[in-house]
Amino acid sequence: MNNITQRLENVKKLQAKRWENEDHWDAINELLIKELEEILLIEPENTSALINIGAIYSDMGENEEAVRYLKTALALGSEDKNLFVNLAIVMIYMEKHQAEYLEYLEDAEDKIEDPLTFKAYFDPQSH
Repeated sequence: MNNITQRLENVKKLQAKRWENEDHWDAINELLIKELEEILLIEPENTSALINIGAIYSDMGENEEAVRYLKTALALGSEDKNLFVNLAIVMIYMEKHQAEYLEYLEDAEDKIEDPLTFKAYFDPQSH
C-alpha cells in the first residue's frame, strides 16, 4: 500500500470522528483540509482527495469551494458514487434547480463507492 492510500485511509477515519467530537469540529476540519491539500500537492489529480475535500467544505457550508473540488474530480473522469452523491448534496444546499441535483443522484445509482472516499453530511430537515 502506498503512502497516499494510507493517508487517505487515515483521513477517512478521522473525518468519521468529527461527529463524536463536535467540540473539536473546526480543528478537525482544518486538520483534514491541511492533509488533503498536502496530498493534492503531491498528486493534484487524486480524485479521492478531491472528493473528500469537497465533502468537508460542504459540511462546513462552503458550497462554492466544495463544488470547485468536486467538479474537478468529475472533469478528471471519476466514477465514484460518493462524487455524484456529494455533488447532489451541494446542489441542494446551493438551492439549485431540482433537475440539476436529480441528474447527479440518477448517475450515482449505478456507481460503486470508492473505499477511500466519504459522503458529505445531508440534513433533509434543513431544506
